[in-house]
Amino acid sequence: MPARILLIEDNPANLALMGYLLQAYGHTVLSASDGHAGIALAASALPDLIVCDIHLPGMDGFGIVRHLSLQPALAAIPIVAVTALAMVGDRDNLLRAGFDGYLSKPIEPTTFIAQLECFLPADLHAIIDPTARTHGDHPDR
Repeated sequence: MPARILLIEDNPANLALMGYLLQAYGHTVLSASDGHAGIALAASALPDLIVCDIHLPGMDGFGIVRHLSLQPALAAIPIVAVTALAMVGDRDNLLRAGFDGYLSKPIEPTTFIAQLECFLPADLHAIIDPTARTHGDHPDR
């Protein structure tokens, strides 16, 4: 059974890449391009995982994680920061702020799904593997 994953990301290229990879592995992707829309979508859709940029319009990722942690129905949803913040101490600051995990940008497409699935129960892991092709398969099909 695929997971329902909410992407909160304001960069269209990053959103497209993450969404493409998640959908290729059978996950359902929900998306929001700012913090307020992300919080509203999280409350209405109750995703299995939230992947959140830090620098967002309206409300940054720190505000999102604070807000969601105060909502009983949303507090248990794992939230992974995906950000360009890569200075010494940034990862620890994000985890202290309430994020369950941290991935740096640019994401690595070959490991992105496995990194995110660490935050999902096993029954919500990918149902297909697009890299497992039979001989003669064209990579674009």
